[in-house]
Amino acid sequence: MKVSCALFWVLLLLLTQTQTILCVFAAAQSFHLNDKGLNENGASRDLEKDPEHTHEVHCSRERSRTAWNIIDKYLMPFVERERYVIPKSCRLHPENDIFRDHEEHKVKVDVNEWQCGYCKKGFLSEEFIDKHLETRHFNLLNISSSKCLADLCGALHCDHVLNSKASRSKCNPAAAVRNRHLCESIADACFPPSQGSSASRLHALFLQQFCDAHTCARGRKPFPRGGRKERSLIYMAASILTLMLLPLFYVVVFLHQSEMRKDSQELKRISRLRRKTKAS
Repeated sequence: MKVSCALFWVLLLLLTQTQTILCVFAAAQSFHLNDKGLNENGASRDLEKDPEHTHEVHCSRERSRTAWNIIDKYLMPFVERERYVIPKSCRLHPENDIFRDHEEHKVKVDVNEWQCGYCKKGFLSEEFIDKHLETRHFNLLNISSSKCLADLCGALHCDHVLNSKASRSKCNPAAAVRNRHLCESIADACFPPSQGSSASRLHALFLQQFCDAHTCARGRKPFPRGGRKERSLIYMAASILTLMLLPLFYVVVFLHQSEMRKDSQELKRISRLRRKTKAS
């Protein structure tokens, strides 16, 4: 009976906590939805207010971002492990990315909340903050000395990551040769084997990780060495929930064992009383 009561209170506590979390989540979602129109209108007003500040860069911001994400996930963990410093002459160096300063000043506050690191203005999507950066902070792009990182997408397998039609189309041998040549030239410039053992190992890794997949032969896939492991929100939520439930589980087990011991002792006492009654 006592165990049942304990289980009832534990379940009631869990339901209360779950309800509280759901209410907070619903309130947050409601806030984002209510605020969405304001942010969208604000972004529109920015574009209408300063049409003369609308600039055009002949470089894809999205593909440049994809290329950088590939570098960060599938190359940088190995570079950091080797404690290797990428030379500025290398196309993969952060200073050679036109949009790098912009990207580093984009703060993802929440799932649907972004903040500009320059002026602290808030936005509900990455698309709107990108438009804001293009119109309000275009002057901070290093166009003179930087290059378009998207130009390296052929070597870095951006289409494979984006799962675009180009990656699923029939293999073009000429394009494969061209991308492999570009890939090998990046490896030679960024990790010249003559610069030491670390550079030599990274040169071999870059060829294996990126260049060897530029072929029409079947079975070759990019990034065979893997990359930086990212913890998803689901994994983090499951971990937090486990940490919350684990103490409660031990409490229930402890109460159950205590009740079992009491029942066992009560049975023994009753058994002894019966034996004494029979003996008398």
